[in-house]
Amino acid sequence: MSNLVAIVGRPNVGKSTLYNRLTESRKAIVDDMSGVTRDRHYGVAEWIGKPFTVVDTGGYVAHSEDVFEIAIREQVTIAIEEATVIIFMVDVTTGVTDLDDEIANILRRSKKPVFVVANKVDNNNLRNDAAVFYSFGLGEIYLISSMTGSGTGELLDEVVKHFNEAEESENTLPKYAIVGRPNVGKSSLINALIGKERNIVTPIAGTTRDSIHIHYNQFGHEFMLIDTAGLRKKTKVKENIEFYSVMRTIKALEEADVIILMIDAVEGIESQDINIFHLAEKNKKGVVILVNKWDLIEKDHKTTKVFEEQIRQKIAPFTDVPIVFTSVVEKQRIFKAIEAASKVYENKFKKIPTSKLNDVMLPIIENYPPPATKGKYIKIKYATQISGSSPMFAFFCNLPQYIKDPYKRFVENKLRENFDFSGVPIQIYFRQK
Repeated sequence: MSNLVAIVGRPNVGKSTLYNRLTESRKAIVDDMSGVTRDRHYGVAEWIGKPFTVVDTGGYVAHSEDVFEIAIREQVTIAIEEATVIIFMVDVTTGVTDLDDEIANILRRSKKPVFVVANKVDNNNLRNDAAVFYSFGLGEIYLISSMTGSGTGELLDEVVKHFNEAEESENTLPKYAIVGRPNVGKSSLINALIGKERNIVTPIAGTTRDSIHIHYNQFGHEFMLIDTAGLRKKTKVKENIEFYSVMRTIKALEEADVIILMIDAVEGIESQDINIFHLAEKNKKGVVILVNKWDLIEKDHKTTKVFEEQIRQKIAPFTDVPIVFTSVVEKQRIFKAIEAASKVYENKFKKIPTSKLNDVMLPIIENYPPPATKGKYIKIKYATQISGSSPMFAFFCNLPQYIKDPYKRFVENKLRENFDFSGVPIQIYFRQK
């Protein structure tokens, strides 16, 4: 189970600064996913060998004072439901505000671990001022300066104690996650595949909620489907659907082997789709793109090809991805999508024998060697596949430091041409012989 740390609090208390420190300082993947209305930030961090996802809930508050509390309440409520641990950040220089009290009231009713973090404690004179936050009744106050990093180590030492220990899953079946923006047809696809109305489907975006796991075993295919659009009873709070969608997508993506990214044929591929795609790529997941609602598009003999080229341009440079055009409502090509996902899963765990790898790649490299740099010639003598959860290859040579990105892409393309790694990110390393 993935561990998710949500940073909540009113605007301008330093949430984003702490987020940047936790992610960038650990050289983690950081994606700024531009949503429909506001930017949302999430990234991967690590502390004492324990990786976790950080969500900065900043950026969700509208600029109108009238809707401050509503927007804050929405994001905190969602964070409570989704997060493993909640960091409640306050500003020691301003003390307790009404909005802080409002957030504290919500957090007190939750059963999640909450850490009250007093930020901007940049000198010892401010340490005593932090005592006022004990009035929240949420336990210990952690004093930090997210700008300098002071105190963050002690905070994280305590935070990771509350993580869910990674359990070795007995279920070794492939895991396919169906992700995409709200209302692209995720639930309809599940219903069409399993032949049951498992989810309540309406044309209202965000009708469905909790991710659910479905064991699929039909037509010669057996796997676990992770649906990020299961039903959850409505809370009293009007929810931020986009934020909820992102939180669910992150958790499903971390758990899955292959991501089935559904996009809307009518709206085309949008920035949020591209960000989900690149997050899957960076996390070394297999990817299949499913273009749904294809029945609503007026077509001629070139339409499919043009649409596919547009998608590949937007997801570049990783373009070797299966694209399947479907209509879930008409049940057109939905099983082709499952076949594509199964093939990508096979590619993800494919092992190339060292002898075969060298027999194929070394003659190609000999004919097209890396360009000489500073009068020095690079000679690649040997290649092998490194074991891992996605394809990784090491090429041993005399001067690895002189090999540039264009040549790495050339080698990757030749690997794809000869061994079929469609839908799977490849990592290539050049090492000293």
